[in-house]
Amino acid sequence: MKAREVMSSPVVTVTTSTAVKEAGELLCTNGFTALPVVDDDGRLVGIVTEADLIRDRIPPDPRIHGSHPVRKATSPLRVLDVMTFPVESLTAGADISDAARIMVDERIRCLPIVDGGAPIGIITRRDLLRASLAHDDEDLADQISRQLARVDSPARWSVSVQAGVADIEDFGTDADDRAQAARLAAAVPGVVHVRARHQTPDPF
Repeated sequence: MKAREVMSSPVVTVTTSTAVKEAGELLCTNGFTALPVVDDDGRLVGIVTEADLIRDRIPPDPRIHGSHPVRKATSPLRVLDVMTFPVESLTAGADISDAARIMVDERIRCLPIVDGGAPIGIITRRDLLRASLAHDDEDLADQISRQLARVDSPARWSVSVQAGVADIEDFGTDADDRAQAARLAAAVPGVVHVRARHQTPDPF
């Protein structure tokens, strides 16, 4: 499944000069966890997250921690002052399995999707979870079988799916047809991996 199939679009962005307070209001109002940050040309330069916005901005309670001097802000903070950069991103044609791997390995909650450096969407962990739950294995097998009928007779193929992994048994002999079948199966939303192999028909 490709990023464009699960991303949220259009994407709400802020610029490096956006006030921190305004960015925080956008997150709260829209229920987002992060906002891509763009420069004056609309190109992705960073990301500002909930963690970025609350870091060092909530003073300690003197009833618990004792008295602390209050720091006076000399000017309103901008997103540029708190954003995370550089930022991971993917293109719309990227495999969402790569998005899942990056999010887990880097411990991040979302990934901007870019086209020519400009954000066109965003993928969150919840988007990936929703995609993983949205398709029943039997439904996927039916969809794959319909796709394979475009290559050759349905009797040629045996399809099974478990946890999004498709197994295709090909009772034909044309390897090019088998490769095309694997590509068609991989394009079905919800399929995470495809195994296609030649199978000799049972003589009985």
